[in-house]
Amino acid sequence: MTAAPPVLTLAGLAKAVPGGRRLFSGLDLALAPGEIIAITGESGIGKSTLLNLIAGLDTADAGRITIAGQDLSGLDDDGRTRLRLRHIGFVFQAFHILPHLTLAQNVALPLVLDHGAAGEALARATDLLARIGLPGRAADFPAQLSGGELQRIAIARALIHRPALILADEPTGNLDPDTADRVLALLLGEARSSGAAAIIVTHSERAAAVADRVLVLGANGWK
Repeated sequence: MTAAPPVLTLAGLAKAVPGGRRLFSGLDLALAPGEIIAITGESGIGKSTLLNLIAGLDTADAGRITIAGQDLSGLDDDGRTRLRLRHIGFVFQAFHILPHLTLAQNVALPLVLDHGAAGEALARATDLLARIGLPGRAADFPAQLSGGELQRIAIARALIHRPALILADEPTGNLDPDTADRVLALLLGEARSSGAAAIIVTHSERAAAVADRVLVLGANGWK
């Protein structure tokens, strides 16, 4: 049986900050469908920057990023936006939940932005809210939620369009241990059930322990 092609490949990736300080260089990676990896490393080494590069929110100084067979360097801004909407789910460290939208509208947003039917998107969002333990809360607003509940909303939003690749930046960083365990189980359970690949950036040994592989980012690549 022929192995499925990687969801993500990095080849010789390099990035420096303004002023010239190198974050990392020579970064290679192949991520298979359904594989979950954790990326750790010192603060300031560029872990969040790496996720932004993979998502097409920033550009590398050198190297190549390929997602679902598409080379990011060959895409303009609109092309990168379409790639994110169709293939990438991003769980941001700061949640980025929109306060003026209901919970269902927040979760449904990636489908709506990708020109999906609003009614179908909201129906799927309502179903996903029930699956993440927030049934009957579709019409509520983010101000009514705890930090752990907001993180669950962020995860649901990242999963609603069934992405091939999930990127999670410190998904348990601001949560108490019990809530962190529940959030992590939700994220990984949904990723595994859908066959999505996932990258988790984390300082938490507890979070890293659930990954298939743990990679440590350094200035010269993986340590």
